[in-house]
Amino acid sequence: MRPLLLLAVVALTWLGWRDSAVTAAPLRAGAAAVDITPKQFPVNMPGGFSENLANKAHDPLHARALVLDDGKTTLALVLVDSLGIPQAVADEARLLASRRCPLLPEKVLISATHTHSAPPANVQVGRPAEVAYRQVLVQGIAEAIVRAHASLRPAAVGAAAHPLPDEVFNRRWFLKPGKMPLNPFGGIDQVKMNPPNSPDVLLRPAGPTDPDVTVLSVQDAKTRRPLALYANYSLHYVGGIPPQAVSADYFGEFARLMPSRLRGDKAFVAMLTNGTSGDINNLPFNTVRPPREPFEQVRIVAQKTADAAWHAVNKIGTHQSEVPLAMIQRELTLQIRRPTPEQVQQAQKVLATKEEAARAKLPPLAEPYARRTLALAKEAGSLKIQLQAIRVGDLAIYAIPFEVFVEIGLELKRRTGLPRTMVVGLANGYNGYLPTPQQHKLGGYETWLGTNRVQEDASDLIVAELLAMLEQLKAG
Repeated sequence: MRPLLLLAVVALTWLGWRDSAVTAAPLRAGAAAVDITPKQFPVNMPGGFSENLANKAHDPLHARALVLDDGKTTLALVLVDSLGIPQAVADEARLLASRRCPLLPEKVLISATHTHSAPPANVQVGRPAEVAYRQVLVQGIAEAIVRAHASLRPAAVGAAAHPLPDEVFNRRWFLKPGKMPLNPFGGIDQVKMNPPNSPDVLLRPAGPTDPDVTVLSVQDAKTRRPLALYANYSLHYVGGIPPQAVSADYFGEFARLMPSRLRGDKAFVAMLTNGTSGDINNLPFNTVRPPREPFEQVRIVAQKTADAAWHAVNKIGTHQSEVPLAMIQRELTLQIRRPTPEQVQQAQKVLATKEEAARAKLPPLAEPYARRTLALAKEAGSLKIQLQAIRVGDLAIYAIPFEVFVEIGLELKRRTGLPRTMVVGLANGYNGYLPTPQQHKLGGYETWLGTNRVQEDASDLIVAELLAMLEQLKAG
């Protein structure tokens, strides 16, 4: 009996160590893209402090979906060419998709590219074209999920990363003494977003960058032809779009180029998600870039990103059909930042200023931030956000509903404990910027009351929650 008992103990120990998902059925995958370009104009393109109307489309907008199924877990990764998808819109689209195919709403990740050249996502009263577009968006997202699910087939996956440091720059800078302007509240910050590109002004950047283009590559298991690519790069957006035109920015151009890079057919779907780019942009400081024609810089960055994604795919080697596949969603409650009575009084004073001479002396953006301050004073005391953690083989994917600072993504990558990590920002909601507590101390646009809406240690709470979620996935 003792040899048999020993054999049983060894077997149970091995089974406990081995990831339970490895024994799941071979992976299936499906992908689809649905055109969500507005047909009615004009539409505002939000993202700035003033109205920016579009009366045409320069290039198409899409909702793209990748569905993965291992026989036990079915999940969808969805990317939308939009500035941001509010949670209400994401929830409505997920529920609609779940009624049309066997997919649980909490197993769907919906993120926005953060193009600044797309219509608003959630207008219910106002300009007719914008009100109509909300339904185009909801229906398009759901349709992409349903089509992707309908195209499920045996698949194999792999993940890798390749650096592209050339096009990411930290946009927050320490300036030389005496060069820092007043912020909208009449104070002096320690750092400035997008300062003048002059050696007389610039001192040093206030943070790092994340150069990696990380990819989840999906192949048809039978033909070994590329089926889909879900990529991630921590670059805010590029811009330089022709005026008064809707555009998917470099995210759309990347998706257009990738079939030629990977020799994919017309059914191949490529997606480039926005990573942790809250403090990252495409403007090189301490150097002078030659002038570009409209959309030229978009093409340049998209080509380089597509090349980096190709290099990453070629690092994978053999794609695998039997991999751990799991997903978890949790709700986290954060406190809304509340203005002090003194800040409310100052905001009221700013908005009460009527004389032109007195208004001219106000700091830049004083009026819009006064309105934001008063709006925050009326908000509820807390905000519930959705966080998601996904495991696809040796790749961890985290979804955060903010414009996330790059330091947060780098920390998650260091602490995850898997070979590859993606952090997808602007996912399942849009709640402003998410700086770290250390960056909050420095001030600057992304930390201002009204740009940032949640408690100053929110990033620490989110990182801790996501890491705990991934540990739960690892444990099976």
